[in-house]
Amino acid sequence: MKRYVYHLLGLTAAWLLSAFAVTDNTYEEQIRDWHQKRIESLKAESGWLNLAGLFWLKEGKNTFGGAEENDILFPSERSRPSLGEITLDKGHITLKARPDAEIFQGDKPVTELDIFPDGKPVTLRHGSLRWFVIKRGEKYAIRLRDLESEYLKGFSGIERYPVQEKWRVKAQFVPTKGRTVSITDITGRTDDQVSPGKLVFTVDGKEYNLDAVGKPESLFIIFADQTNKHETYGSGRFLYSSVEADGTAWLDFNKAINPPCAFSPYATCPLPPKQNKLTLAVVAGEKRYGDH
Repeated sequence: MKRYVYHLLGLTAAWLLSAFAVTDNTYEEQIRDWHQKRIESLKAESGWLNLAGLFWLKEGKNTFGGAEENDILFPSERSRPSLGEITLDKGHITLKARPDAEIFQGDKPVTELDIFPDGKPVTLRHGSLRWFVIKRGEKYAIRLRDLESEYLKGFSGIERYPVQEKWRVKAQFVPTKGRTVSITDITGRTDDQVSPGKLVFTVDGKEYNLDAVGKPESLFIIFADQTNKHETYGSGRFLYSSVEADGTAWLDFNKAINPPCAFSPYATCPLPPKQNKLTLAVVAGEKRYGDH
């Protein structure tokens, strides 16, 4: 799960930093531009809208393709009936393709290939399908993307609360060196993440705090609030921040976003730790999108 959290941090870094690159726009315009980059990232090939499958590997051989008899069932309308075998051998994963499979790594046809864990992550393609290996705890899975995904084609934007500057809140960063936060994902796996500190802030005269993970320069906050289930996504939302030189950090709840699980049933999202469940209705940021 650590890799997954860092992946979430990495995916957002570009549009987080670019949000305030233009200083002559109004705050509302900056949020609008930032949100447009957010939409573009969701729709990109590396975004969450094209997820089409999550297949846990068993030890040994795993056949894959579009036919029902395969261990890993790719969409039949996008895949040849039989594409080959993916073998898991004590954490080492190899792929052996059928001669007629038309599987590629980049522009290079693949016959046999180590796809995990040696070297850089390997993404393979067959038609509109893309896939690679992920690790969650001690288990391994094939994450499948479809560039013709129904979730991508059906996407029409995300409803948001009106932008209000009152929800851009200055927080005090309180370092908690050596402390960890237990993060559980929707599959039930729990991992202890290093927490560099706690963010203490005030709304309407009442004090609240949130535990962050990541690093001071790139904080990741998973939080729940009183709008969940009715107006916003039931499993909470994500927020990103960074610590300023004076030991403070901005919590801009106008940038509170839905987790990947709001857009696809094939994501494995982390859930808010119990201490990050606010007794506060955060009427800012993205509203409920889906119920995957």
